Amino acid sequence: MTVDHLNHFLLEFSAILLVAVVAVRISTRSGLPSLLIYLGIGVALGQNGLGITFNNAELTQVLGYAALVVILAEGGLKTSWREVRPVMPAAVVLATFGVAISVFVTAAGAHYLVGLDWRAALLLGAIVSSTDAAAVFSVLRMVPLPHRLTGLLEAESGFNDAPVVILVVAFATAGEADSWYVLTGTIVAELAIGAAVGLAIGKLGAYAVKHVALPSSGLYPIAVLALTVLAYAGGALLHGSGFLAVYVSAVILGNAKLPHGPAVRGFADGLAWIGQIGMFVLLGLLCTPASMGSAVVPALVIGSVLVLLARPLSVLLTLTPFRLPLREQALLSWAGLRGAVPIVLATIPLVSGAPRAQEIFNIVFILVVVFTLIQGPTLPWVAKWLKISEGSMGQDLGIESAPLEKLHGQLLSVALSAGSRMSGVEVGELRLPAGAAVTLVVREGSSFVPDKTTVLRGGDELLVVTTDEVGEAAEKRLRAVDRGGKLAGWLNGR
Repeated sequence: MTVDHLNHFLLEFSAILLVAVVAVRISTRSGLPSLLIYLGIGVALGQNGLGITFNNAELTQVLGYAALVVILAEGGLKTSWREVRPVMPAAVVLATFGVAISVFVTAAGAHYLVGLDWRAALLLGAIVSSTDAAAVFSVLRMVPLPHRLTGLLEAESGFNDAPVVILVVAFATAGEADSWYVLTGTIVAELAIGAAVGLAIGKLGAYAVKHVALPSSGLYPIAVLALTVLAYAGGALLHGSGFLAVYVSAVILGNAKLPHGPAVRGFADGLAWIGQIGMFVLLGLLCTPASMGSAVVPALVIGSVLVLLARPLSVLLTLTPFRLPLREQALLSWAGLRGAVPIVLATIPLVSGAPRAQEIFNIVFILVVVFTLIQGPTLPWVAKWLKISEGSMGQDLGIESAPLEKLHGQLLSVALSAGSRMSGVEVGELRLPAGAAVTLVVREGSSFVPDKTTVLRGGDELLVVTTDEVGEAAEKRLRAVDRGGKLAGWLNGR
């Protein structure tokens, strides 16, 4: 590549990014998942659009895996362990046994209704049975659902990629597929290795980031993202699930109260957006709509079986023992969004040369586009119809911690959301531990030094200085008041 080629590439890439950024605004207003617009950009640039020829399935698969690593890391860093912990057993069961049920029910529909042989039907069922982390994370954060349902769906989408990848690789490999008990043992072993690697790197990485004072705040996001990628690579090289490792490590790091936490999450969010845009545009380039006509009817039939039968059945059979109400199970069934993950997985049989690989890719592509177009925009309406919507999105208190090494202290930057229960509380009523004090309030662009009678308002930003010894206690107290008001700690055991 010459400098001239680089100039043209940067021009085209920046133009695509700017169009994609504008597309996010459009998708937010319309309720459409932005992935559909990114896919549309890729299709418009491709062979049946502006004429860019791209048919490298192997490169698409590699770059898709890389993008999924970043997307899973970003999702894990933003996942609240407090919300996920109560539903973790249900999420694990849904992401494993639920996936198995969905695979076989969808495969039966593909075999008996569409006429695919059992090997191709099982391969297709495995590809489309995984919910997509990018689609789930982006759509659910705009839908006011109870925290337990949001946590369950996010955890499921983070966990279910691992067993599905194993199944897809097994069914796409030439020769006889392994027996069910061998596949089950492989899945269990890879999940265990991936979870162990993610847990180890997450714990050790969090300890290191907390205790190694880096010379620049900009190094903290790089270090944290490098740790999550290390977890993926380590898990994969040890023949475990790299996707599970990266998600587990990211959840641990995201909940470890690391220095400059909001900056870390912001950096990861930006990388995840770039990963999503690049991945979806590349997948759009790979498809040729002119050759997909014959796949429309099979995609609609198989998608209907997946959405109306396989997903609800998997939710019902796996979550009923956890005593989830049927209304919530219905919403979980409808919220099983597909996205880039199935399309990326559909490149595996293309690369391996599996029989009917192109037909499977076309079916998966159409299925994802059509049913994401149906499910994504209607999810808020379904939640309201089932009387599950909470009406407004609650936001956790935003706290960024910056170490003051030479002073043996910490500086907490606290951002109050509009609906924070800290609104109306006087500074003195915060009852911060000795060694912590609110030193500055920023309100509507103006800053002032508060006294004990200063009344806080939603939207305020506070600077709180603490000693090292009480830093964690001060942050815990601030979060308690944010959730329970000034009487937190006196009423309801809060």
